[in-house]
Amino acid sequence: MSRKICYVSGTRADLGLMRSTLQAIQQAQDLELAIIVTGMHLLEQYGKTVQDIVAAGLPVSACIDIDMEPPTGATMARNIGKMLTSFVDVLADIKPDLVLLLGDRGEMLAGALAAIHLNIPVAHIHGGERSGTIDEPVRHAISKLSHYHFTATHEARDRLIRMGEAAANVHVVGAPGLDGLAALACVDREVLLADMALEPQRPVALMVYHPVLQEAERAGFGAAHILNLLGGQGVQVVALKPNSDAGSQQIRQVLEERASDPGVRVVTHFPREQFISWMAAADFMIGNSSAGIIEAASFGTPVINIGSRQNLRERNINVTDVPVDASAIELAIAQTLVGGRYERRNIYGDGRSSTRIATLLKSISLDASVLTKTNVY
Repeated sequence: MSRKICYVSGTRADLGLMRSTLQAIQQAQDLELAIIVTGMHLLEQYGKTVQDIVAAGLPVSACIDIDMEPPTGATMARNIGKMLTSFVDVLADIKPDLVLLLGDRGEMLAGALAAIHLNIPVAHIHGGERSGTIDEPVRHAISKLSHYHFTATHEARDRLIRMGEAAANVHVVGAPGLDGLAALACVDREVLLADMALEPQRPVALMVYHPVLQEAERAGFGAAHILNLLGGQGVQVVALKPNSDAGSQQIRQVLEERASDPGVRVVTHFPREQFISWMAAADFMIGNSSAGIIEAASFGTPVINIGSRQNLRERNINVTDVPVDASAIELAIAQTLVGGRYERRNIYGDGRSSTRIATLLKSISLDASVLTKTNVY
């Protein structure tokens, strides 16, 4: 008898990271996949990326609409409650054997809360990591609500065990976002630059800069700094618009105001193949995206990581950390332009996570005893 696995997806980011894993689940003989879609996926201003899920041939079992305006901490908190109520009804209808969640966003927290109150086991991917912003306590809360853990690194596994999780239920699988990266980088630099009408002889940076809740009022200030400093050193910019969190409107406003500048191109959403191709082709990444921390090392792409959003995460050698400070960012840009690319090494895995996760989902125990979890200390 097959097991029904229900995944919750709220953003283009989590879908991109999980696409290979979701396809592996869908193709597995003893597994059945259901996906609950919510958040930015359903909104035109974020690219209505539910279409990407459908285009990938993945099953959308339910869509949960929420109001994401204004993008404030209060809106984020209210939406957790709205999603929780809807997830209870949807999960009761889908009746999955297990709920699969990734990372640290509010929709994943709501999914975990709904599942445990319906006596549905939860497996959490990318738990045990540190980041030092609101993402960290939310991530740890999801871990404490989860019954199984699929971690990206051994350090993350050790941290979960120290948090009281049973060692037998914590499995190192690597980061799912690394699966199939080489094949995804299928568009040459020359084609990418030509499509954006950028000059091939000048350097280009891929900018992905998201707001931090605790620093939301300064989010636009940071984005403007980055664009000014890149332009001052002759660097062309391909900038992705941010997520919907508090402070995002300020960043979007800065990007939209600068979109007509020579050498600046602003994009609402890239399909996964295009985003990864840009990551591989750009002279460097700049901003505060987890893609820079986790995925970019697989291409040796230098990353200038700005501010506190990725604090304390494990680093590959390609990452340079700087504060939101003009002098520090300017120096990092200059040094990165001189330094060039890095060796392709990645501490986050070997690109085989989807196979490991699908295998575990077939074999882990889902009997009633799993639901009676306690801290082991």
